[in-house]
Amino acid sequence: MKPKLQWIEGGGATSAAGWLASGVAAGLKADRDDMAILCSDRPASCAALFTSNNVPAAPVQYDRPLAAKGRCRAAVVNVGCANACTGKAGYADTVATGKAAAAALGLPVEEILVCSTGTIGRRLPMDRILKGVRLAAKALSPDGGAKAAAAIMTTDTKPKQAAASFPLAGGRVTVGGMCKGSGMICPNLATTLIFLTTDAKVSPANLRRALKLAVAKSFNRVTVDGDQSTNDTCALFANGAAGLPALAPGRPGWDAFVATLSAVALSLAKQIVMDGEGATKFVTCAVQGAASAADAYAAARTIANSPLFKAACFGGDPNWGRVICAVGNSGAKCAELRTRIFFDDVCVYDRGRIASAAVNARLAAVMKQRAFEVRVDLGMGRFSDAVYTSDLSHGYVSINADYTT
Repeated sequence: MKPKLQWIEGGGATSAAGWLASGVAAGLKADRDDMAILCSDRPASCAALFTSNNVPAAPVQYDRPLAAKGRCRAAVVNVGCANACTGKAGYADTVATGKAAAAALGLPVEEILVCSTGTIGRRLPMDRILKGVRLAAKALSPDGGAKAAAAIMTTDTKPKQAAASFPLAGGRVTVGGMCKGSGMICPNLATTLIFLTTDAKVSPANLRRALKLAVAKSFNRVTVDGDQSTNDTCALFANGAAGLPALAPGRPGWDAFVATLSAVALSLAKQIVMDGEGATKFVTCAVQGAASAADAYAAARTIANSPLFKAACFGGDPNWGRVICAVGNSGAKCAELRTRIFFDDVCVYDRGRIASAAVNARLAAVMKQRAFEVRVDLGMGRFSDAVYTSDLSHGYVSINADYTT
């Protein structure tokens, strides 16, 4: 029997033993906390995934080689400025932030990741950043997870946290995390800024293996607007504070660890979509009966990213034609007379047969829900996948029409 996962109410990045966090106001945003630090009270292993955008921000360039060494234990985060497309000067600002954090925390600089989020093409206000680092280091607390989660928000309307635990060898292992993200969401390796923590003991290599498995079906299965950020970072830290044997593939607890990590990651990923910029709907785009795993993913992702389909969801318009059009555009193997389309349990298209007026009336009720599923059976094979998306509303356009002005 698999160990039972237990969710921690109100849990987050400091739910696991040995983790501290803080959120402080450095003056980067008006009247709110805007810098955060997450730190282990002991050495930790680390694994991270980053954006595949070919214009990576300075913090991504800085963090990649540090994370590759597998021994980071802290992250310092600012909002308001992405420090992207800022050249050598912007990279120097990231270096200076890391050095300031190392001095404030009393840690080696190579054990601290530096992350930024906000507007592209602006320099960091370094006087405020350095002040914020000092303030955040002094404010670190085992109860600081909620403050940190709130401090890293950009256009988010609410903080995003989750934590769960499972029993192992007479003790418990806890996995927690926080993330930010509301717009410019379409992942490839990771999405937005995500920080996952555990008190398990895991080697860097095995931590990276677990992170890739967890991200594949969570952060890599969400989209808000089809745009992948220059700053996307997903970091997982393990400090061994639970005092239990090391986890590794084939050893007791490994499968439970991966399952718990994946569950926490999926919770956070879904919170991003629920809080998508201007979002009024949460839509699961599921594909089954595909000829290959790649086809299932491509079809689900194309539906989820279709502006026409997303606009129809916002309007509550039961336009399934936009669904089958997206499938046809996806490159997945499909055929009109093999395809079936469902909105929740309502079949609206069945291998060439169009739904009746009575069925369409039921469909309209489904579309009024805050959350629903669009499921496409391609009738081509045995593979399936799902991508989570939000609708495209007037609110999204308003937020992004004057983002910098």
